[in-house]
Amino acid sequence: MRHICMLVCWFGLLLPNSYAQDERIYDDNPMQRRPLGVEESQYRKRLPTGGRVEEARIDPPNWWVDMRNPELQLLMYDADISKGELSITYPGVTVERIIRVANPNYLFVDLMIAPGTLPGQMEIVVTKDGRSKTYDYELQARESEEGRLQGLTSEYLVYLIMPDRFANGDPDNDSFADMNQVGVNRDKVYFRHGGDLQGIIDHLDYLEDLGVTAVWLNPILENNQPYESYHGYAITDHYKVDKRFGTNALYKVLVDECHKRGMKVVMDVIHNHTGDEHWFIRDIPTADWVHQKIDTFRRSNYRETVLLDPYVAQFDKEQLLEGWFDMHMPDLNQKNPFLATYLEQNAIWWNEFSGHDAYRIDTYFYPEPEFIVDWGQRLKEEYDHFSFFGETWVNGYSMQAQFTEGSGIRNGLRTVLPAVTDFQLFFATQQVLAGQEGWNEGTTKIYYTLAHDFLYRDAYQNVIFLDNHDVNRYFSNVKEDLASYKMGLAFLMTTRGIPMLYYGTEMLLTGEGGAFGEAGRRDFPGGWEDDYFDKFREVNRTSAEQEAFTFVRKLANYRKNSDALTRGKLIHFIPKDGCYVYFRQGVDETIMVVLNAGFTAKHLSTSRFNEMLKPFRTAQNVMTGEQLGDLTRMHIPARTTVILRLAE
Repeated sequence: MRHICMLVCWFGLLLPNSYAQDERIYDDNPMQRRPLGVEESQYRKRLPTGGRVEEARIDPPNWWVDMRNPELQLLMYDADISKGELSITYPGVTVERIIRVANPNYLFVDLMIAPGTLPGQMEIVVTKDGRSKTYDYELQARESEEGRLQGLTSEYLVYLIMPDRFANGDPDNDSFADMNQVGVNRDKVYFRHGGDLQGIIDHLDYLEDLGVTAVWLNPILENNQPYESYHGYAITDHYKVDKRFGTNALYKVLVDECHKRGMKVVMDVIHNHTGDEHWFIRDIPTADWVHQKIDTFRRSNYRETVLLDPYVAQFDKEQLLEGWFDMHMPDLNQKNPFLATYLEQNAIWWNEFSGHDAYRIDTYFYPEPEFIVDWGQRLKEEYDHFSFFGETWVNGYSMQAQFTEGSGIRNGLRTVLPAVTDFQLFFATQQVLAGQEGWNEGTTKIYYTLAHDFLYRDAYQNVIFLDNHDVNRYFSNVKEDLASYKMGLAFLMTTRGIPMLYYGTEMLLTGEGGAFGEAGRRDFPGGWEDDYFDKFREVNRTSAEQEAFTFVRKLANYRKNSDALTRGKLIHFIPKDGCYVYFRQGVDETIMVVLNAGFTAKHLSTSRFNEMLKPFRTAQNVMTGEQLGDLTRMHIPARTTVILRLAE
């Protein structure tokens, strides 16, 4: 009961003036984070009190006929709309239920769209005080699924792009006076830099030449926050691309241009939280739309263990599921059925609208577990081939695997997640790159990690990586040593899973701290007209940068056409003396990989690998073209991964 009272009290602060108990400023609110380097006088804002509807809207903004699930829930938002009477007359469309909530500016409408309903413009009429207002709503015909929504598999190489930091293709959309953060400042990591969707489109030829076959974009939806709005993880409108990136239509152009090149597109989604400037936070529909605390702000404890711990304290479990990710990111309550439906339909809407191929789910284990299951099932019911994977930044093999389908039900936790971002393999790889070797460390850690793949239904669908937007850049982690750099990349592109490159890795970009470092999310050199060096062009690269680019391009393009490396079975042997040997066995191709993590060259006797080598007499080094006529002994240079195509 006390929790309910607290929710109602805090709801008063967020509702229109007629609901509010008093007016407060953010500086008095424990949930406000004042960004580093910003003075209080520059960041004083009033709490969202709502009351005035600036723009009427209906979400989803349109829908499609002949969906597999005929149900649709509209969120209608307009001044005092719930005080009116609603009617719809459209052949095939039935109003099943009208739901009014505490905030009179909202109306939820459940519709049934019968199979065979024709596309067209549907009129929604709301009559209030003797006056009627008509809202036009479009039902569209679905496009053919051929070539669309085909999912993501281990055949692909993903290139992760932070749109604000990759390339500025349209300087005219850099800043808008009506947005909370105005201007660009490329000297400051937390300010916007001007990268956009057009910049990505302009460089698709570069990515295709590099061997990239899929692009994953950090969130592109509107982040109309007063500070640190560049990264995309504080959404303020779920149905609108941030206009500093471009438009919804331009995002669809990007997807279409990628598909023309045989490249897939991965969209980043966030179920756990939103930005505190989101329009439905500034005028919140119901008290339980978010997890709210008025007297004590609780940040998440970020501990996935509480979902499975048999001895868990309820306080700790609630803190994970209800604590805020950050002070400017309200924690969404997916137990609210209207919010849950809103998020499910939003994912389907973007699928239908753009035709992209997969979702990466941010902060996967923070939302309500049952909602995540329902969300995944809803997508799987609607689409046969569409795929998604979750960010599971956790510690421990079983902790990571238990979030995926087929891992078994433990402590009541269900899941339908096909794959994860494989942090366990990332951690193991870091030991190898750092030169750590031991009974359980280094190459043996990689071996043990992969040996735990029995925990997954299909570990080949896990997304594997050497760095991303939240950690140190890869070249910095290997202390800018080119040999170690190549060693790790060769492993990434030859082991099981879907390999992912972070933008600029091929150009030896450095930086530490990820989200918190001064250079972890730096601009791609040449993405801006005034950049002194354009690294998209070979003439402007250093010899080391060109060597790295050539290495990545050659390996990526070889992998793209290799049955063994994209679909082949993995067979590995226990590492010895810092040498890890494994094979990828395809239908008509077998690849042998030898990773020497040591700092001295190894003369490797191959007799213990005879079960794999027996049919073969020769081999060709994939990267150098060198022919090997004797497979009984091999010379493996220090800090090198050798990739051999075996031949009879």
